[in-house]
This record gives sequence, C-alpha cells and structure tokens, in this order.
Amino acid sequence: MNEPSQLLGTTVRLRSMVATDRDALIAIRSTEEVRRRWRGDDLVAEFEEDLADDEVVRLTIEDGSGHIVGMIQYHEEDDPEYRHAAIDIYIDPTVYRRGYASDAIRTVVEHLFTDRGHHRLTIDPVADNAAAVALYTKIGFRPVGRMRQYEQQADGTWADGLLMELLADDWSPLTR
Repeated sequence: MNEPSQLLGTTVRLRSMVATDRDALIAIRSTEEVRRRWRGDDLVAEFEEDLADDEVVRLTIEDGSGHIVGMIQYHEEDDPEYRHAAIDIYIDPTVYRRGYASDAIRTVVEHLFTDRGHHRLTIDPVADNAAAVALYTKIGFRPVGRMRQYEQQADGTWADGLLMELLADDWSPLTR
C-alpha cells in the first residue's frame, strides 16, 4: 500500500508507525478508556503483527512537541466497484478534548480525498460511544446504519456499531 511517511495537521504530525513507538502506543492502548474500545490479549504481539501488516496504513499521532498521543489507521478497498477507505483511531485519554483526534482525522480525510482519490470514507464506532459519534459528526461523517451485535466486548457481550460515512462531495471548508 502506498503509505505516506508523514502528514501534517494543524496541531499534530502523523508519521509512519515504527518499532520504537511500541512502548508508548501499548501504554495508551492499556489505559482503561482505550482498552474498552481497542481490546487485545497480547498487545505486544498485536503491535508486532500490526507493524508487519501492509494492508493497513498505521500512523503514529504526535503533538506539537513530538510526544506520542495516539494512532490513526486506514484501510483502502481498491475494488473499483466498491472503492473507499475506512478509518480507526485511538487517543491517549490524558489529552482528550485538546483537538488532537479531530485534527488527525481531518488530516487523514484530506489525504484520502485529495491524495488517494477516494470519494467515500467510513468509520464505525460502537453505537454507545457518544463522544466518538459526536466528534465524527462534527467532522462531517453521517450515520448510515446501525450494525447490531457488531463488536464483542471484554465481558463477552456484543455491542452495536454505528456505520458512519463521509462523501467527498460533503467535505467542505466548513467541516475542515
């Protein structure tokens, strides 16, 4: 996959995830808030698998001082009849509501529409994650459907997912 080495947002720098990011990203994934949404049994093994996976582009999110504050990833479907990209993100809870997530998402959205030529992007938070849904809506994503019993939770129960999409035609300076 054609991966950018870095993308610059207003407040964040997104750069290719590398092995030396492991401890910082695992520490973030280990927090209660992130682990609830990004579960995993062996985070070290998952990190190594993610690093070797060339089907998904993973970008480490750094704040203005170069401190790692999260990770954003995207996967591209290249079948011409279904071409689109899907985004996922996690942010360190200690920096919630500082604009890093919205800047990272907007930066990736701009890259996927402008540089990669996509016309449609998706994101799929757990339906009860009101903060994520509000953020994605503010950026311009719109709910298109509820996926029932979509994601297994840590306690073994199933949670609904909310499929949201953003079309290039809807991406305007007002949502950037």
